[in-house]
Amino acid sequence: MMSTSWRDKQDPNLIGFIASFLAANLYRLNFLSVSPDFIFNNGGTSVAFVFETNWHAENEAAVFSRVNTLKRQFKHFYVIVVLPTGEQNESFNQSYFKYDMELGCPTFVPVCDPEMGFEKLVKIAHARGVCKQQDIITTMRNEREQAVQCMDAFLRVLTSIPGIDSHDANALSQAIGSIEAIAKASVKFILENTDLSTEKAERIVRFFRDPQYYLSPKIN
Repeated sequence: MMSTSWRDKQDPNLIGFIASFLAANLYRLNFLSVSPDFIFNNGGTSVAFVFETNWHAENEAAVFSRVNTLKRQFKHFYVIVVLPTGEQNESFNQSYFKYDMELGCPTFVPVCDPEMGFEKLVKIAHARGVCKQQDIITTMRNEREQAVQCMDAFLRVLTSIPGIDSHDANALSQAIGSIEAIAKASVKFILENTDLSTEKAERIVRFFRDPQYYLSPKIN
């Protein structure tokens, strides 16, 4: 998303470059009335930008006031500043420390020209999206590992019952569910919902309800 107010202040050639660059990289450009100059949505992550293409010292108060406001509104927020001359670079550095900006909060990215600035802007947004996707993949992997560990524990409990093997444990898991549900199931319920024999169903019920049974030595 591009801010309409930002767009209206820019050289039409720059807007044309941005539109072409986004289209070439499979981004859809929308013009909206938004507080930042740009908002990118990549992989479920919103990244906001201020894109200062015409730095002047007389505008420093307005620029840094706006930056301080936006950094409280967006978790991922960056400022791109075009500084084509040494004088502008020096002016910006003085203003940065004058307004007591905290390093990296937000991150300022100085560039030599607007086209370079926009390319960096897109790269930052893309990198943030990739990081988000990697976080999701890591979370899913951890959840799968936890599920496997839970299933292993489930099988260990049930196969510790004399005469109950992995096939029986899987049948109980699919038909009844958790250890808690199996512990509460009656012999009749187990027989109606699994292919286990009456003897095995009775052993399961005794295991969970008769302390003398599950605490006594077992000989398979």
